[in-house]
Amino acid sequence: MSSLADSIAEYTQRLSAQPQVIVPDQYALWRTDAVNFSIRQVPAGEAPGLRHLGWEDDAASAFSEARDCNGIVWEEFGPEQQMQEILGLWPHAQIKR
Repeated sequence: MSSLADSIAEYTQRLSAQPQVIVPDQYALWRTDAVNFSIRQVPAGEAPGLRHLGWEDDAASAFSEARDCNGIVWEEFGPEQQMQEILGLWPHAQIKR
């Protein structure tokens, strides 16, 4: 991702929704009726690309992950587990509720 700010602007337009969580220069999360979508700035020296797929399930009792045959991580989580993970990484995240 070349610019997190440019990506936030583009995905806000594409999803017709403002991000629910923004961590300046690092992360953004959109949650709509159709999709839970997040982006993260790639650290210097890392190649950009798809890192993982996440599936939000209200019935999920715990965060889980598995790696597929292509090395992509598939995550499953509930909304509260996702917020706990975000706040664990970025305690000062800007969250719109």
